[in-house]
Amino acid sequence: MFPLGPKSTIASMDVDPQCSFTPLCPYDLPVPEGDIIATELNRQAKYAQYRIASKEGHPPHALWLATSKHPTLTPIQGDNMDVRWPAHCIPGTKGFELIPGLPHPSQYDFFVWKGVEPDMHPYGSCFHDLKEHQSTGVIEFLQSKGVTTVIVGGLATDYCVRVTTLQLLRAGFKVIVNLSACRGIDPKTTREAIDEMRHQGARMIQSSLELEKETLATS
Repeated sequence: MFPLGPKSTIASMDVDPQCSFTPLCPYDLPVPEGDIIATELNRQAKYAQYRIASKEGHPPHALWLATSKHPTLTPIQGDNMDVRWPAHCIPGTKGFELIPGLPHPSQYDFFVWKGVEPDMHPYGSCFHDLKEHQSTGVIEFLQSKGVTTVIVGGLATDYCVRVTTLQLLRAGFKVIVNLSACRGIDPKTTREAIDEMRHQGARMIQSSLELEKETLATS
């Protein structure tokens, strides 16, 4: 475990906390309890100097859309898409919106919209493409601000949170994953994602209360 460090070196990141990934949009890609993480995301942000976030913004006729003939998770060929998914996070729909209780995108210090091309479906918030060649600017923004530690929460643990965490770790940041600010799609893949993130160097916390106790201990 590594210490939290000075607030000036910390950023809090909300990864794709959108209504499409919650029971509020049951026909999109609902993650159980995905709609109740806003309070914990807001709490973790109090320990950070900067707050950043990402949203998916997919076109309604994306090439990776699941169909009756090609259901969800069916592999699909393409440089920047791997499997099929239900339609989700389409701009102009409820699913595109951040979950209730979070700030408006304009109130964040840095914001990313990803997946806007019909033949691209990235998971991580740091790169637009699956090969991780086209930066979204997240890493550069954090580096320019002198950030060394990123507290991560969002949806879903086993997909976009996992990939974003691994991208940040490879970029040299210390990463704290707040499990109370995350929810996963599938219990098995969520456990596997947590194990992988921990193995790669991420620190797992059960809630922001652990940060509060650490802050009090060092004050």
